[in-house]
Amino acid sequence: MTHPKTRTLGRRGFLAGTAAALAAPALAQTGAETTEIESDISQAVRHNISSFRTLDWRNYFSDLHNGAVLVDISSRALHFWAEDGVTYKLYPSSVPLSEDLTRRGRTSVVQKVEGPSWRPTPSMKLRNPEWPDFVGPGPDNPLGTHALYLSWTYYRIHGTHDTRKIGRRSSNGCIGLYNEHIAQLFAATKVGTQVLLI
Repeated sequence: MTHPKTRTLGRRGFLAGTAAALAAPALAQTGAETTEIESDISQAVRHNISSFRTLDWRNYFSDLHNGAVLVDISSRALHFWAEDGVTYKLYPSSVPLSEDLTRRGRTSVVQKVEGPSWRPTPSMKLRNPEWPDFVGPGPDNPLGTHALYLSWTYYRIHGTHDTRKIGRRSSNGCIGLYNEHIAQLFAATKVGTQVLLI
């Protein structure tokens, strides 16, 4: 027969161990950020899984003429409002890998391309000389199936065939969406749709 004092210590140890095991996932989630490493990205990328949420950012726009897109870099989410003020879409996105690649402010859609081709920017080519000079439309194209060209040179909202990038800091400056989401956004936007990155 077990001594009562031993049973109490055993039960306390069990309860403490169980509480620690149960609390570990909760504690890991309270920090909102985890570090993930991808084989094709040489450094750790930040992945924020808890801040993706529906928010009403419409007051950032004086009107919804031609619709409005707001990209929240910190929550890695793209919000879209149609001109009717009723239609709203929320999409998870990839955002620039680092702060020096990130641009914030107001711009607009100046061109829409289905089946875009891709060329690395001069700065991308300096950082990655092994990259090809040109990639035509298709499964190897970093712009995915559709691209919305912005008034800022080299900046786009586009799809991606590499779905691991969505929800992460993983781009060289652009905003990436799943191909099915960029197809929806492409259909809903116009040349002239206002875009705000915050």
